Amino acid sequence: MVTPAAKKQVAGYIQEEHQISKRRACSLVGIPTCTARYQSRKKDEPPVRDRLKELAQERPRFGYRRLGVLLRREGHKINLKRVLRLYREENLKLRARKRKRVASVLRIKPQEPIGVNQMWSMDFMHDTLNGGRRFRTLNVVDCFSREALAVEVDTSLSGHRVVRVLQRLLETRGKPQVIQVDNGPEFTGRALDEWAHKNQIKLHFIEPGKPTQNGVIESFNGKMRDECLNLEWFIDLHHARYIIENWRHDYNTFRPHSSLNNLPPATWAQN
Repeated sequence: MVTPAAKKQVAGYIQEEHQISKRRACSLVGIPTCTARYQSRKKDEPPVRDRLKELAQERPRFGYRRLGVLLRREGHKINLKRVLRLYREENLKLRARKRKRVASVLRIKPQEPIGVNQMWSMDFMHDTLNGGRRFRTLNVVDCFSREALAVEVDTSLSGHRVVRVLQRLLETRGKPQVIQVDNGPEFTGRALDEWAHKNQIKLHFIEPGKPTQNGVIESFNGKMRDECLNLEWFIDLHHARYIIENWRHDYNTFRPHSSLNNLPPATWAQN
């Protein structure tokens, strides 16, 4: 498909080369004379275009909306429509991942938190090191601020290890009212049960086989998988901890979060 801008260039060439009128040249290429006379009022775009490409390369799993937030943070006066146009022109389209179809059923959700430390959510993830050795992560997220409070990385994470991570958070972040978890053995075991009872913290278990009831942590897991684990090649456990902790810090302090008015979780929590 030939764009009007390209046709305008051809008309100008024909007019100059064959010494004919602008009207005749426009008629030959099939554009109105007014199109050939139009002068774009757009400001010079190379700087913002180049920066958009740089950001897209740095953040390969960010779409045009989130990249637009980053551009505006840097002082570029650019609206979403223009970001989308440049995004498409540079062929930066984010490759969509297929989502599994789920049944439409009514699920009872716990009361939504209205402040930090009202509800935390925990879950495990796994990945592999360079040599094929598997490791796990324990992810802890505040359901109100969406802050990633901890991402513990090791080859084995027992119920006692979960308790140590939570105790560390309790001493540095304060005590949550509720912790939402699935029915994994590390969460249903005695160690976590006794710790929660001792600290008067309620454990809320989602229904077996229904991870969508723990939506906040599942959303976080998806972002961590997409933006960190799938993009990195971990040499060893120490390297994995270093990379993942850097990503956690970036997620909390810099990455725009669409459900938080495009603020990072740490900024949202402070406000």
